[in-house]
Amino acid sequence: MTDLQGDLNLTDPTKGYLHFVVYTDQSLGIASASRNGEVTIRKESPYAREWLDRLERCQPNALHCVLVEPTKIPALFDPCVKEDKDSPSAVAGSGCVCRRPFYDPVFGLPVVGEHFKHVGDGGTDQWTYETFAPLALLPGDRVSRFIVDYGVFWVRTEKGVLSLVPQHHSSGYNIGYGGGGPHALAAYLSQVAATDGENTTAGTPYDQADPGILAWMESSTADRGTNELTLRDLQALRRG
Repeated sequence: MTDLQGDLNLTDPTKGYLHFVVYTDQSLGIASASRNGEVTIRKESPYAREWLDRLERCQPNALHCVLVEPTKIPALFDPCVKEDKDSPSAVAGSGCVCRRPFYDPVFGLPVVGEHFKHVGDGGTDQWTYETFAPLALLPGDRVSRFIVDYGVFWVRTEKGVLSLVPQHHSSGYNIGYGGGGPHALAAYLSQVAATDGENTTAGTPYDQADPGILAWMESSTADRGTNELTLRDLQALRRG
C-alpha cells in the first residue's frame, strides 16, 4: 500500500479498519512495526490503571505476535495458571509465564500482558504490558495535558481521553539527559504547543525542538517519577 500518513494513522471508528505496517525479514527472523513506536509499561500507576481498565480481552492475532519473541508466541494461546493450573505456561502448578492478548478499543492497537509469577505464595507475581503508540490522536482531537509517568509518556485530550504520546518506531522518547530521546520528545511537544494542541501527528523533525521545551525535557526536574504539564505550561516553556 502507498505509505501516506493519512492512511497509516490509526483506527478510524467511523470506518472500522486499522492500517498498520509490519516490517519483516525472513532471513533474520525479524518482525516488527515499521512506523508505530513500541511501548513497555512495567509500573502500575493511576494513569496506567486508567488505561488498563479500558483494555478488552481478545483472541491473539498477527499484531500480538509482533509484540512477543518468536519462541513465546505459543504462550499467547495458553491460559494463565490462575485459570488453569495445567496450562502449558504454568510452572509447577502455581508459577506462570503466560502471555495475555488485549486490544485498546480507542485506537484499535494490540496489547500483550506478560505474566511472571514465582512458584508458590509470597514471591513475584507481576504483569508487564507491551503495546504500540498511535501515530496521532483521533481525528479532530487536541492535546490538553502531557504526562510523565515513570518513563511512560501520556497525553490527555481535551475530551478527557488518555493516550500514549504518538510516536514513530525510530523516535525512542526519553527524558532527563542530553540525547536523542529527550530531543525527539521535545520536538513533538514543540509541534503540539505551537499548534495549540491540534497537530498531534508523530515524526516531528529534531530541528523543530523549541530550546525552552528541550531544556525542560533534558532536566532532572522532568525525570522525577510523575509530572503533568498542561498545554499552557508547555507553551510557557517556549523560547522560540
